Amino acid sequence: MSMQLPVRFNKYELTEFLGGGMSRVFKAQDTVLNRTVAVKILTPEGTADADTRARFLAEAKMSAALVHDHIIRIFDYGEEQGYPFIVMEFLTGSDLKTAIRENSLGDTANKIRVAIESSEALQHVHEQKLVHRDIKPDNIHIDTHGRVRLMDFGIAKSEDMSLTKTGFQVGTPFYMSPEQVNGEKATERSDIYSFGLVIFEMFTGVRAIEGTTIAQIFSAILHQQVDFNRMRTTDAPPALVALAERMSAKDPAKRPASFLEVIAELKRIDASMRPAAATPIPASSGFSGRKLMIGLISLIVVLTVVTIYMVSQNRAGLEGRKADGTKLDETITTETGTMKLVTGGPFKWGADGLSAVLPAFYVDQTEVTNANYRKFCDAKGRTLPDGLAAGDPRFPVVNVAAIDAKDFCAWAGKKLPSPPEWEKAARGSDQRLYPWGTQADPSKANVSDNPEFGGKTLAAADAMLEGASPYGALNMTGNALEWVDEARAPSAGAVEAFSKLLNPPASATEPWYLIKGGSFDRPLADGVLYEWITVPARFTAPNIGFRCIQIPNQ
Repeated sequence: MSMQLPVRFNKYELTEFLGGGMSRVFKAQDTVLNRTVAVKILTPEGTADADTRARFLAEAKMSAALVHDHIIRIFDYGEEQGYPFIVMEFLTGSDLKTAIRENSLGDTANKIRVAIESSEALQHVHEQKLVHRDIKPDNIHIDTHGRVRLMDFGIAKSEDMSLTKTGFQVGTPFYMSPEQVNGEKATERSDIYSFGLVIFEMFTGVRAIEGTTIAQIFSAILHQQVDFNRMRTTDAPPALVALAERMSAKDPAKRPASFLEVIAELKRIDASMRPAAATPIPASSGFSGRKLMIGLISLIVVLTVVTIYMVSQNRAGLEGRKADGTKLDETITTETGTMKLVTGGPFKWGADGLSAVLPAFYVDQTEVTNANYRKFCDAKGRTLPDGLAAGDPRFPVVNVAAIDAKDFCAWAGKKLPSPPEWEKAARGSDQRLYPWGTQADPSKANVSDNPEFGGKTLAAADAMLEGASPYGALNMTGNALEWVDEARAPSAGAVEAFSKLLNPPASATEPWYLIKGGSFDRPLADGVLYEWITVPARFTAPNIGFRCIQIPNQ
């Protein structure tokens, strides 16, 4: 498949060829969501081969279900012009192979951190009943912030899937386990074996298994012991050498039982390298010890006064009390629907874990329904949005612009949530990826990959009870995307994309707002709770609705 770049492929603008073999990977721009992605497209040769095509599509489905901080994210997959494709996050940085070759992994502590994050990713893979089967430095990416991303699930295999041709070996030869070489079933302990060899290579800079032909490599895997003395001469702690040696035992029964065991040992080794140490106060010219002490006392007094004042102003909200000191109700009923209490306090939000402290507030248990929005239109003499007149009263109202959503909330004595407020209501305080936790389970949300009814239509606003947030809010992933109250400058790509959808065309100078939470016609991966999309405030669509919040004591 040859093409002149840049070129449009589905909704993606392919801009740069990144490499590949049976599939080819391109840097691309998502013209709708305005984000840089990597698009992996199966070649004509691969598309023509039934087994290769099936394996590629299986990779797409399995990878999309793996949502973890240290696993590459899959945004989309499908077919375009007869070619299967997968859309992934675009990673910056380098793979572990390059980092080892360039000796850029840093000190022992950083190498152990990389090992821990990689092991946590692999443990998550195994919890999904998958075996990666191709663990090697090439498939472990380290981004520009030093964070690990496990990638390439092209030969991963679930317990109930068999796509391997008879006699065909899978896995990179240097890192294959003895049982894989013998044609036996790969298990979680096969991945543990391979990663033990990766740890060896991280510290020695050379492969644990050597050979110039497949026969030599396989013979070494089956019959030769890895020379761990080479690792002992590095900065690797003895306990880490012992762990890597146990992980790469030829007998699977002698390896750790799971990556949970590996993670626990790696963390113990890491902790043993970080003894507690007192931090002395440095000497300062021009300050006597007495002056320094007086200054510190004065600073403490000022900070104490400020803290007492702030606490007195915010304690009621943070502690979930009304102005009269009584405890806030966990559920309240308003004329426009039931609301659930979101407790106050600190939490982390956004993809980067930004810190915030919010007072307690109430959130609509459901998206605003057609029935309640009709009350607003009747009271204000407004025209009903498209589709509402014939729509199910229990369904969320859609085709509502941001300004109309804000007007409704104000009319109801509420307000549109800010991004931190929306995320707190959806995620709780434990940085979960979905309202129900960190596991990607499309059956708990009305999304396009829901196995029962996904991608067909909106559902009742009070449906999908099993997908409730920690505070009882429903459908914060899936059903309808939701407006949040934050103006955000658009990118040039977003302006271009929406210019084709609006009349008059969208411009960068008009108001743009955020929408969050995914929808019935998008896959679950688009509903990760820290994700957002910037759209013109006047834009309406049959998959965009909203919900309100209410601040007590105001």
